[in-house]
Amino acid sequence: MRSRGLFAAAVLGSALVSGGWLVERGLSGSGSVVGSGGRERARLLDQVIQRVSRDYVDTLSDSTIYARAAEGLVSELHDPHSVYLSPKLLASLSERTSGRYVGVGAQIDVRDGWMTVISPLPGGPAHDAGIQTGDRIVEVDGKPMRGLSIDEAQKVLRGEPGSVVRLTIERPAVAAPLKFAITRREIRVRSVQHATLLRDGVGYVALTIFSEASAPDLRRTIDSLRAAGMRTLLFDLRGDPGGLLEQGVRVTDLFLNSGQRIVSMRGRTPDVTQTFDDRAPQVWPDLPIAVLVDTNTASAAEIVAGALQDHDRAVLLGAPTYGKGSAQNVFRVGNGGAVKLTTALWYTPSGRSINRKHLTPDDDSAGAIAKRSPPTYKTDAGRTVLGGGGISPDVVLPRASTSAADSLFQRALGKQIPQFRDALTDYALSLAGTKKITSPDFSVAPAMRAELLRRMRTRGITLDSAVYAASTPLVDRLLGYEIARYVFGEQAESARRLRDDSVVAAAVQFVSGATTQQELLRRAAAAPRVPAKP
Repeated sequence: MRSRGLFAAAVLGSALVSGGWLVERGLSGSGSVVGSGGRERARLLDQVIQRVSRDYVDTLSDSTIYARAAEGLVSELHDPHSVYLSPKLLASLSERTSGRYVGVGAQIDVRDGWMTVISPLPGGPAHDAGIQTGDRIVEVDGKPMRGLSIDEAQKVLRGEPGSVVRLTIERPAVAAPLKFAITRREIRVRSVQHATLLRDGVGYVALTIFSEASAPDLRRTIDSLRAAGMRTLLFDLRGDPGGLLEQGVRVTDLFLNSGQRIVSMRGRTPDVTQTFDDRAPQVWPDLPIAVLVDTNTASAAEIVAGALQDHDRAVLLGAPTYGKGSAQNVFRVGNGGAVKLTTALWYTPSGRSINRKHLTPDDDSAGAIAKRSPPTYKTDAGRTVLGGGGISPDVVLPRASTSAADSLFQRALGKQIPQFRDALTDYALSLAGTKKITSPDFSVAPAMRAELLRRMRTRGITLDSAVYAASTPLVDRLLGYEIARYVFGEQAESARRLRDDSVVAAAVQFVSGATTQQELLRRAAAAPRVPAKP
């Protein structure tokens, strides 16, 4: 299950940039600004660039000037999803959307200044070599690793396919350092990372992003849960920032019938105005489905949610989605970078625009738009669904609220949150291999909270004891997650987080016992109407 703890913030600004229609096209041919008066306009830009290059007080290389000119031009479109991508940013975007990179296959983070393995990816080189959660990487190819940033740490572990990287590892409860020689290879990060069978035959599947293999990964996962006894699917798209349009279409194709509309795109040019329809019979026609969505469900995830809702194939539970309903083309440019431009808008099968204008309170039209009633549309079965941007759920589920004590604890930590995180990990690692914790369902004891507080204070964290005591439920949860991960592994941590997820608990209660999709739709129609706030 994705981390949705107190200190895990959803960074939509960067995550949503990766959502969209990522199709590479050339820049030659049509669209040139030169010609029919364009040469004179182009000369204006050249003159400004020449003047900056020759007379500006600081010396700038030509490549820097042209890159900044490109950045400025695209930024002046005032579209958050259109951006100039340097070669480095383009490579990062490609990695996020493909789900592929070359390395050792380990999720890492920096704890107490050291590279620490959060989780080796199953089947990856690190996992196969015996690297474990909680291992501290102290040397890479003989070079000390203390003090690296997370970006620097990732860089030293990546390289060319087939190259060998030599790691020196410190492991809890093991006295001598361990040596590993690991051959790098291409890693494919699975977009379906968390799936389990809950009570009453409810299967839970979380899709984290739409990358190159999302549809086949999801199909295998659902088939496995069906074989294990799943009778109802709870499909979690909360926090999914989207990704590849193709995979959004292919995932939807798993659930709809041949010929049903999935999504349409409308833009200025004929080549981007097109429709996408289901091509194959649905795989699990008798499987009732509920989809969890929230304000961080975006892009391709909204395409899936909107299509399943419009065709009455799923009941949507949660909160209105983000409203990232624009499609982007990635156009490569001569310096190895690219320009990512919004070229079209997405529409659900019923005709709803997914795109929402995200206005600030200072915008002149914000108040009028907030008061305006959203347009209504009809599903295949005649149910009313709301438009106006984003996808509104059929049933609004209350989001977990932050208690006053939790907020006070976070404010009291302030800039000391990284040290608090280090103290959590340090304590969890100290328990790994000691056999003191014998079950992943352990309870956090008062002595454990006291030990965490002691380790916090050795790191210079100043925190009032009364504030710490008042935050016992939060501290217990965070300690439970961290210890579960480093003692029993990522799946144990995920199980604890899922158990504490009030939205999932409410969703399971809603779907339990339903044997058909029609029954879920009737329950949704009978549910109390709660205003949905985007």
